[in-house]
Amino acid sequence: MYRLIAIGLLLSAFAAAQTTPTSTPPVAAQPAVDLNGSDNARKARAVLDQTIQSLGGEPYLTYTNREEEGRYYPLYHGRTDSTGIPYRYYVEYPDRDRFEVIHTKDVFLLFGQIGDVKVKNKTDVVLIHNGDRGYEITYKGTAAQDKLDLENYLRRRQHSIEWVFRKWIRDPNVALFYNGSAVVDGKETEGVTLLNSQNDSVNVYLDLNTHYPVKISYSWRDPKDKQKDIEDEVYDSYKLVQGIWTPHSITRYFNGETSQQRFINTADYNLKLPDTMFEASVTYDPTVPTKKR
Repeated sequence: MYRLIAIGLLLSAFAAAQTTPTSTPPVAAQPAVDLNGSDNARKARAVLDQTIQSLGGEPYLTYTNREEEGRYYPLYHGRTDSTGIPYRYYVEYPDRDRFEVIHTKDVFLLFGQIGDVKVKNKTDVVLIHNGDRGYEITYKGTAAQDKLDLENYLRRRQHSIEWVFRKWIRDPNVALFYNGSAVVDGKETEGVTLLNSQNDSVNVYLDLNTHYPVKISYSWRDPKDKQKDIEDEVYDSYKLVQGIWTPHSITRYFNGETSQQRFINTADYNLKLPDTMFEASVTYDPTVPTKKR
């Protein structure tokens, strides 16, 4: 009910802004619609604020970047044949990141020289995102990331836990809804829904005891088959790193099936990272056949 009321208020506000006659004399600006003035919304805000404090407060809200190293497991229909792929991942808030996996012969290793990774083996890969652009570096060179892969990545970033707690809750046009308690991943949680002016929403489930995020969930309509797809991320194994409680186990689900697991061995915050780490230039087009010599 609260969600329907909020959507109606949002649409009414936007419609009024578009239909004001040009001949009408200018009037004093009207106060913005208070989307979060209800007791339910205030409860939702209090729960989110409590989570921010539990995660570390100001250090959590203001860190500029982080690095993590660990192993990840790509899964299909919830199963994997992989023994775990070592990776190194750099994230610079709000919209730059770099994911490195280097595999030389039968030994996985991650090169320490982050500014100039020499990719030679056919299984080596570096993914770079800078704003709304994505690049994939392989032994063949640097290509623009596949369009569909980039769209999926951008969607995940827009609904990521970092954007929820550092962007969504600061937006006055985002409505908050407290959803009550639920058992998620075997934990007692309380849920909050955040709904923006584009009718896009994300659900956050927070541990009742620690107040750490347990899961985020969001959905969208596939433009081809018009079916609703649901993506979830589940967080576990929190450890304190430089004053920030950091999940060291992250599991991603797509329509209820496990699609990826990530186990973090080490994490660091606020590193001195060169801009070149997140820069790339396209050197070839994978859709164009290679000329035979």
